[in-house]
Amino acid sequence: MSGIAIVEARRTPFGKFGGKLSELSAVELGGIAARAVLDKAGVEPDTVEETIFGTAILSASTMVAARQINLMIGLPEHTPSLTIDRACCSSMTCVGLAMMKIQAGLANTVLAGGIESSSRTPFMMKGVRWGRRLGDFTVEDPMQFRNPITNKPLTVVTGEMAMKQGVGREEQDEWAYRSHMKYFEAYDRGVYRDEIVPVEADDDTLDIDESPRRNISLEKMKSLPTVHSGPTVTSGNAPGLNDGASAVLLMAGQEAKRRGVAVMAEILAYSQLAGSLESSVYMPGHAIADALRKANLTLDHVKRIEINEAFAAMPLVSLSALAEGDAAKAEKLKAITNVNGGAVAIGHPPGASGTRVLMALVRELQRTGGGYGAAAICGGFGQADAVVVKV
Repeated sequence: MSGIAIVEARRTPFGKFGGKLSELSAVELGGIAARAVLDKAGVEPDTVEETIFGTAILSASTMVAARQINLMIGLPEHTPSLTIDRACCSSMTCVGLAMMKIQAGLANTVLAGGIESSSRTPFMMKGVRWGRRLGDFTVEDPMQFRNPITNKPLTVVTGEMAMKQGVGREEQDEWAYRSHMKYFEAYDRGVYRDEIVPVEADDDTLDIDESPRRNISLEKMKSLPTVHSGPTVTSGNAPGLNDGASAVLLMAGQEAKRRGVAVMAEILAYSQLAGSLESSVYMPGHAIADALRKANLTLDHVKRIEINEAFAAMPLVSLSALAEGDAAKAEKLKAITNVNGGAVAIGHPPGASGTRVLMALVRELQRTGGGYGAAAICGGFGQADAVVVKV
């Protein structure tokens, strides 16, 4: 293979807000995932020529998170690193950057991924460093996730845009319920065994995501009130706040062959898009279409799709956009999308989710005999990334 190879991909379990992973920093979680990737691939640390890691909430990761991960997992001190923030797209953007580095001949082996610890994200007190003579102090919570221009909560924006696209509350609740059911069907079959790295935390070993609910009731989900008085989004059809990390090792195809390293998948195309501030709900669909165009493929070639469920509305509206409004076509796409559950169940640590959906796609294609697949994720305020792979 002469293209860009994915040779290994692992992640930590995704923990609940204040759950078993809350005592570990985002960097520590990243180190666990990164070290597991190198160990599973049988690649020595000095083989890695660069690391690129993303995080959406930099305050929780402190400075130069990727550099810290390098040192934590024993990479040589001269190994370059890059830490980026592209909201929820961050870790998939890292994969795209790694791909471009290899294509340009600037590296043969790059470790990419993403990290997040929502539990350890601090509150902010602005304007107090030099003291205040009079008045109250205001404590801000960066986890509120509001549009920085309109100050409107993303839950409200998502619900309003979904309704405009004809995707209502009932459909979102049903998709969210499906996410939990599909997760446990997959987990019980051992689907996540090779993906999740068990983590020692809180005097216990966590080897399953904390957020999925096996006995969830669709009726209960339908009875939940909406968040921020929005039209559709509830605590049931959206993921919670989560902790976790994911990592992917990329190599030039010829380098993998030379080293005798097994290849999981070939990256055929990467797309990075942005649109209006309120376009996140459908942008993953546009990003997939763009990536397929770059790969000279059509939807008819695609066997599996993964779209991050930042809210249940995201895959539903994005698939409708991808089907260009054809309801029958959209239904067919739903049947091949997030077949082992999605982020509503698994959780959504923003910086780590892009590589999570990518590895879910690759491993599912491996289990089902190979083929073409597309993974996509939206990012804050009208962004999206997509990757097309062949297994």
